[in-house]
Amino acid sequence: MTIAKVEVERFSLTCSKSFDAVVAALKSAVEQPDMVEFFKATGAANSFSDLERVVQSNLGRTGLMLFAEFDLGAILRRETGTETPKSMRFLVGNPLIMKEMVKHVPDAGSYAPVTVLLDQRPDGVHVSYDKMESYLLSYGSLEALAVARTLDAKITTLLCECAS
Repeated sequence: MTIAKVEVERFSLTCSKSFDAVVAALKSAVEQPDMVEFFKATGAANSFSDLERVVQSNLGRTGLMLFAEFDLGAILRRETGTETPKSMRFLVGNPLIMKEMVKHVPDAGSYAPVTVLLDQRPDGVHVSYDKMESYLLSYGSLEALAVARTLDAKITTLLCECAS
């Protein structure tokens, strides 16, 4: 049994836009495929090039797709009986980017797709993301780190756009 400590860097910004506007901006920037159909299509692909075509056809303008979303705030609001707080977790990614990281660091599969967290607080909407590079740094793979840095740039650019 092995237990490793992983230090994580969190990208976070606070914006004055409404929570719903930030959610809408995120959803408009990433494709939202029907995941059941997506996995049927990837499973039916007869070659890697067929798989790439399926993935590419399901990516938004940012080269990313939404795998899942969780309305964390809905659970919290049940307790408070109010309309706040609002908090949502989005799993966002690109299977082809994930593949490139996992080829070099199998544990990268634990971190991809990535989590984007949006939550409403008294000072505004917080937009957060744990940087992939920080997850993979301890593994020492230059190849995986290069892919992770590109992914981090893609995600942080997306989040800055959604918050502005």
